[in-house]
Amino acid sequence: MEHAQEVQPAVRLVLERQAVEGGPRSRSIRAIAPQVGVNTETLRLWCNRYGPEAEATPVAESLEEQNKRLKRELAEARRANEILKAASAFFARELDRPTTR
Repeated sequence: MEHAQEVQPAVRLVLERQAVEGGPRSRSIRAIAPQVGVNTETLRLWCNRYGPEAEATPVAESLEEQNKRLKRELAEARRANEILKAASAFFARELDRPTTR
């Protein structure tokens, strides 16, 4: 059964070991699991559920919002560009017309 008292320190140990030694997280999980008395798969699930990546989900949502905003801005800029192209073509035709006196 998961208890915050045992989960958080175990996850912290895995993350600290990985930060110090580098390499894949699975190696740190295999080393720490026997020390804290849990199965490696259980510790892996805890790390996925309570590790720093679990807290990163709201950032992904804000990235989606930013992506939508940038797409809207790009569409608006493209429309403005088309209007400016049409206006410049109009004025170029006006300048090319012979003047009558």
